[in-house]
Amino acid sequence: MLPFQDSHKAHDLRLEITRFLNHALPVRHYGCTLMKHRLLRPLFALAFCTQALAQEVPALFKDVLKPNEPTKAELVVVVPPPEIEKYISKVEESTKKDPAWFAEHAKTSKPGVPLPFHEKLGLTQSEYDEYIALWNKREFKVAHEIGMMLRLTSDGRWNLLGAGPAASISSLRFSEKEDNWKSSNGVLKRLPDIDADPMSILGGWKGKEWKFEEETTLSKLKENVAVGSTNDGKYHLIVYRAQENTSAGTRLLDKSLVIRIAKSSAATKAKSK
Repeated sequence: MLPFQDSHKAHDLRLEITRFLNHALPVRHYGCTLMKHRLLRPLFALAFCTQALAQEVPALFKDVLKPNEPTKAELVVVVPPPEIEKYISKVEESTKKDPAWFAEHAKTSKPGVPLPFHEKLGLTQSEYDEYIALWNKREFKVAHEIGMMLRLTSDGRWNLLGAGPAASISSLRFSEKEDNWKSSNGVLKRLPDIDADPMSILGGWKGKEWKFEEETTLSKLKENVAVGSTNDGKYHLIVYRAQENTSAGTRLLDKSLVIRIAKSSAATKAKSK
């Protein structure tokens, strides 16, 4: 069951979203005085709502988010049992002895899935089996209770808005016609569909993914977003990742968000009494 069960918490969610929109997404006013801007703001809002209702929500977000309606969501992290750390440490030590071999061995496994057993991992077969058993006990932990919203912009794109710790996702704008996203960095282009292995870090899930990548003499920047649902049919997932490294390999940015929305509560407006 998701948070915000009582009216006070639902009211807090609405206020959080409203404050975020007021500060992060002000209406642009070209040549307007401050007073004119305040007077025109309700008219802009009315026109905006009419535009959102007139255009159908993209299939990507059907049953996930509704236009201009706060939706309860969770920012989650995946946590394996702490006992797994001793095995991870052993593998890390072995990696330092032959990094080239490990790079090749990693190519034999799907992304996010534990590496196949090999004696060079630094684990015995029984230790490896215990590692896999612990990996299978990993759990989703709720890091933050957040609000999400979908909003139509003046250029016809759908802006994905996140409140609180998920605010960094709010520069993303989706076009169903062009099948791409725009962010402050550039255009995120479509990648092959996701069909994650049940052994992957997020478990089995399916979805669609887009990516922006740019490399200069100074740094390399990657930005990914994916939208899908878990194989057990319980949750919608929105996954965001942004990474930037200098040309020397120094990490400048590493931002990861896994947003989970219960299907039974998806696109449910937060109501207050």
